[in-house]
Amino acid sequence: MSSVPYDQREGVIWMNGDMVDWPDAKLHVLSHGLHYGSAVFEGIRAYGGQIFELTQHNQRLHESAKILGFEIPYSVEEIDKACRDVMAQNGLVEAYIRPIAWRGSEMMGVSAQETRINLAISAWDWGKYFDPEAQLKGIRMAIADYCRPDPRTAPTQSKAVGLYMICTIEKHKAEAAGYEDALMLDWRGQVAEATGANVFFVKDGVIHTPTPDCFLDGITRRSVMNLAKARGYEVIERVIMPDELSEFSECFITGTAAEVTAVAEIGPYKFTPGTITETLMNDYSALVRPVESVAATG
Repeated sequence: MSSVPYDQREGVIWMNGDMVDWPDAKLHVLSHGLHYGSAVFEGIRAYGGQIFELTQHNQRLHESAKILGFEIPYSVEEIDKACRDVMAQNGLVEAYIRPIAWRGSEMMGVSAQETRINLAISAWDWGKYFDPEAQLKGIRMAIADYCRPDPRTAPTQSKAVGLYMICTIEKHKAEAAGYEDALMLDWRGQVAEATGANVFFVKDGVIHTPTPDCFLDGITRRSVMNLAKARGYEVIERVIMPDELSEFSECFITGTAAEVTAVAEIGPYKFTPGTITETLMNDYSALVRPVESVAATG
């Protein structure tokens, strides 16, 4: 990953309908989105020049904005095109794409109905989120102190920037303690997700995953569940309590950044990455790189 700060990189960023030189893509310090968290975003990946599930991501971006009470002034189709244009104009093949929509600086206060809704789309070269050797060997995860909130207290079905504040806190704490990530419980004490990925467990050949009733039902999560079912694996969405973790043999996480990554340890609980994890890892790679997969098997 490049060591160049993100505000000093070369290239262009799509911003409110125009391509802007990377260093000039700025917002005012009094933007409502910065002060009050009135912003939503997406994380999208491109493989071999093809953007994976682009429209699904941008549909969710629109839905997230509506949950926060504002409307993005560009259609899903327009955002799809803008993402492709950003990829092309930056000459990217393997990339991470970040659309973000936020309330501007026309009003400052909790009430902000008259603020402009801004949209920016950036893209950059992207490698592995975790060390490639750890992806199959298995990452180590701490158990977070902060919990995913009750849907009555936060817009948990949106990909809103404010919901990630506690994720950053817990990710930093985990890394400082020598772990790669942290498992978050929800406000009821049930297993929820990692700081930026969904979590799955395996027991006796059956895959178990928490019901996403207070966190995002990830696009990668759904893709991997479909792959598992296509393989004939049973997938059960249910309440999972922390004291059950000792009963599972395998564990893995899924997400746009994490893809499919094995987990070897969560706090005191140990897992051995096995056949199901490796199979789904390979199937997901084939799904997002279909042309390369055909070439490799042909």
